[in-house]
Amino acid sequence: MEISELLHYRLLSIEIQEYLIAAAILLAGLVFKNLVSRLLTKVLFRFFKRVGEGVTEAQFHELLIKPISIVIFLITIFIAYSVMDIPVTKAQVGAHTPWYGELAFRVYQIAVIVGITWIILRMIDLAVLVFTKRALRDPSRLTNQLVPFARDLIKLFVSIIAFLVVLGQVFSIDVTALVGGLGIGGLAVAFAAKESLENLLASFTIFLDRPFEVGDLVSVGDLTGSVEKIGFRSTRIRTVEKSYVTVPNKSMIDKPLDNLSRRTARRVFFMMSLTQMTSSDQLHRILALVSKAIAAHPLIEPDVQVKFTSLTSNSKDVRVQYYVRTDSYDEYLDVMEEINFQIVSAVEEVGANFVDTTMTRLAGGSGGGSTNLPKSLQQQGGQSIANS
Repeated sequence: MEISELLHYRLLSIEIQEYLIAAAILLAGLVFKNLVSRLLTKVLFRFFKRVGEGVTEAQFHELLIKPISIVIFLITIFIAYSVMDIPVTKAQVGAHTPWYGELAFRVYQIAVIVGITWIILRMIDLAVLVFTKRALRDPSRLTNQLVPFARDLIKLFVSIIAFLVVLGQVFSIDVTALVGGLGIGGLAVAFAAKESLENLLASFTIFLDRPFEVGDLVSVGDLTGSVEKIGFRSTRIRTVEKSYVTVPNKSMIDKPLDNLSRRTARRVFFMMSLTQMTSSDQLHRILALVSKAIAAHPLIEPDVQVKFTSLTSNSKDVRVQYYVRTDSYDEYLDVMEEINFQIVSAVEEVGANFVDTTMTRLAGGSGGGSTNLPKSLQQQGGQSIANS
């Protein structure tokens, strides 16, 4: 068989030379699609940078270069199909179109719809990036919370529309009749997706009522952590143990929620136990020194309580309570540590002592109240008490 005859030989009603030309077109598309898409994104960025202030060219390329390259390759497929006489428009598909031609056309249609949808989704990401960059100038927790939620919501609608377009254009399904005929079937699906719908409605409740925002420290049930993301179905929380917990939105509004970030101050409370040897004069001086030290701190609320509240057989107990004006846990610990040092200094200054709780427990054991302690420890405890 001569070369000319081989080139005109038909395989599935398509000549070999048409296969070769189409293959050359597809190969050229594969080789040059990245180059053409990069040049195209450079041109598009020149127009975009006027409204997309803050978005770099690298970020613009990263978002759009892949979907654009796919669309460019689809254009080469369109040209290759035309060469092989495969239908490239709906009008060219007829009753005499072979099955492989119709199948190739349907696949091409789906690929075009997916490619265009991908570009639209990336444009949404680009718009979110622009809003995020602008929000950095005037940081707002509401913006940080609303922008990701709006992005996910718009993407969901775009994906649904793309799916309906595939049903209507590719499979020739009457979408209007399909949506209108859901009826009882749609009701059954709604019942099956009851929890998902409840979580979706809960997410809208969270945005409208705003019991918490992204970045807030919250406590829900046994869980305490900072909110990192609020989605359609769930809220992501980073716990104090640094684990990442996903909580359904319904649980976030059904259970009592304590927004720790909205506290006006953090409470510090403890009992200070002094020995029975502490005199009345020493006790008065300790109360005065501790009250003065706490009240003098700039981050402490005025309602400071330092009171001699209880007298036991082993100690004289002082109740200490004050509030630290801060929403930072680290600053709260720093203030508490500073006050504790001043309390220790005040007790040492007047010559008093704190109760030795270890010796108290050992002394109780030697009297028969704690028979589980070893005899050696009971004897050592009794000797220590006697020597003191």
